[in-house]
Amino acid sequence: MTLNRRAALAAPLLLASGRRAVRAQAAAFPNRPVRVIVPYTPGGVSDITARLMAEPLAAAWGQAVPVENRAGADGVIGTEAVAKSPPDGHVLSLVSVGHAVNPAFYRLPFDTMRDFSFVTQTTSTPLVLCAARGFAASTPAELVEHAKRNPGVTFAGTSGVVRLAPVLFAQRAGLDLSYVPYRGSTQAHPDLMAGRVDIMFDTVPAALPHIQSGALKALATTGAKRAPQLPDVPTVAESLMPDFEASTWGMVIAPAGLPAPLLAKLNADCVAALRRPEVVERHTNLGAEVVTSSPEAIRAFCAAELTKWGEAARRAGIEPQ
Repeated sequence: MTLNRRAALAAPLLLASGRRAVRAQAAAFPNRPVRVIVPYTPGGVSDITARLMAEPLAAAWGQAVPVENRAGADGVIGTEAVAKSPPDGHVLSLVSVGHAVNPAFYRLPFDTMRDFSFVTQTTSTPLVLCAARGFAASTPAELVEHAKRNPGVTFAGTSGVVRLAPVLFAQRAGLDLSYVPYRGSTQAHPDLMAGRVDIMFDTVPAALPHIQSGALKALATTGAKRAPQLPDVPTVAESLMPDFEASTWGMVIAPAGLPAPLLAKLNADCVAALRRPEVVERHTNLGAEVVTSSPEAIRAFCAAELTKWGEAARRAGIEPQ
């Protein structure tokens, strides 16, 4: 028997053996604690989501699910650690929209799509376009008219989608807005309320207290539908730009190369944890909506977000550093 014929006869056996090994790996998962790396500081939505999921996942898996905050470089440090971990399901991460936005700002030590398995989306939180109570415009259309008549309208920006949402809005409206950088929302809000900076696209939870107090007014929200916390405030899409959407969101990722049966198990268990009534209620109180998806859907969604924000940044002359 020739060597080639022997190899041809052996190939199906090797393939079957490999499939059995993959199924066995998925069936054996987990055989030790499953770490969830949150690449941000404690207290944010991603961190809270991870901790809310940890308890039901630990109960389902019979293993501890410790949450590890590994912050730095807008999430890059912790995400890199996930990319370098073995694809056996024992290291997961809960990342935000920054995963799709960071390539517009940084030269990353990993590939945003190729180096990860995508498990499920977790949350979606719209932004709110807001300004001081005395600002000349009260709707997106009035803002566009005002900015065209009065060049030099400024927007407060921090990082990520909060920086790029007004850029995308300006591009689609044909405006030239001026960017005023801030380290965070809490630093930007005093200047926004005092009118020293004109507008800001901020997260609903961050801006809501000032809107409720009357210090800020909401011109529009940026989700696909109205925000439950601001039901009387229209979206940008319904009031001016039908295809405009800009939200912060979260998702569970794992290292690339996760076996398909294990990915399916992780998806099913994470989705079940997210859909628990107490988890949904806690997120609602935070101003976030629980949104779950298949691995294929969240991969496609992340790719679309990567393209959208990357194109907006390039058109604005923003280059990765």
